[in-house]
Parts: sequence; C-alpha cells; structure tokens
Amino acid sequence: MAITGTILIDDIDIGKLSLDYLRSHLSVIPQAPILFCGTLRYNLDPFEQVSDEECLRALEAVQLKQLVRNNPNGLNLLVSESGGNLSVGERQLICVARAILKRSHILLVDEATANVDHTTDKMIQEVISETFRDRTILTIAHRLNTVANSDRILMLEKGEVAYFGTPDNIDLF
Repeated sequence: MAITGTILIDDIDIGKLSLDYLRSHLSVIPQAPILFCGTLRYNLDPFEQVSDEECLRALEAVQLKQLVRNNPNGLNLLVSESGGNLSVGERQLICVARAILKRSHILLVDEATANVDHTTDKMIQEVISETFRDRTILTIAHRLNTVANSDRILMLEKGEVAYFGTPDNIDLF
C-alpha cells in the first residue's frame, strides 16, 4: 500500500525545495563515518569555504585539536582511504566537526554514536546539543538515552508508529 504525505521542517514543505537547496542546508552524521583520502583539512572543508582557524575551532569543539597539535603536518595531516589511519571515534568526531563547519539548518544524526565508546558517545551528544541547539535535529537511534533530550520522539515498531510524544511521557508507553 502506497502512503503519501508531506514533510515539513520549520513549516516548509521540503518537497517544494530543490535537491541542491536541501543538500546545502542539511548535514548528515552517519553511523559509518565517511572520510576521503586526502588531508584532514579537506575532510573538514572539501569546498574550502572556511578558514584554518574555523577548522581548528571545530576540532577543539569535538576535542580533536590535539590530533593536529601532535602532528607536524597540522591540518594537512594525511587521512587514508575511509580514514583507516584514524580510530572509529576520531572519524566520527571529524564528521561532527564537518557538520559544525557547514552551519546547516538541519542536522540528521543517523546512529552516529552506535560504534563509539560511552565517553565519546556522551561527548558527541553534548556537542550536538550545544552547537545545534537552535537548529532542527533529526536523530535516528536504537537507544532511548540518545534521544532523551529531544523535544519529540517518534518510535517505530515494525514500520508502524508505536509512540509519538515528548520524552517525559515515554515511560507511559
């Protein structure tokens, strides 16, 4: 059975926006961090739209400034294919820093903390909560604690809406 509908973000029907416009106003932090073979700077800002200082501030926000300080190449630190020379946590934090630099209106967080340790998970959630507090954040997660600070929670079970409401009412579910 086909289902149709409208997706509104900040009262705007996204179906009426061009794909280019939507992509330019959306950042994604995926479960599997996406990094490219090249420099750290390129991975943070592939279109060279921000200064080195802004890159360093974003790295500081995600507690990765030491990665640059401890490397003689600084922001020109080489990143291997898929970021294989970095830990999963470092790769994920670079994706968060990239989203910070893009300054998108909409942030999609897709299981971003599923493969990181508890400390990194907590830090990512705090950085996202603070940095994107005035933005629309869509979080996909299996763990309730990941979405506990959300304004609204939509819980699906077998493709059906099982709960939609505020986090403080979820225990009633």
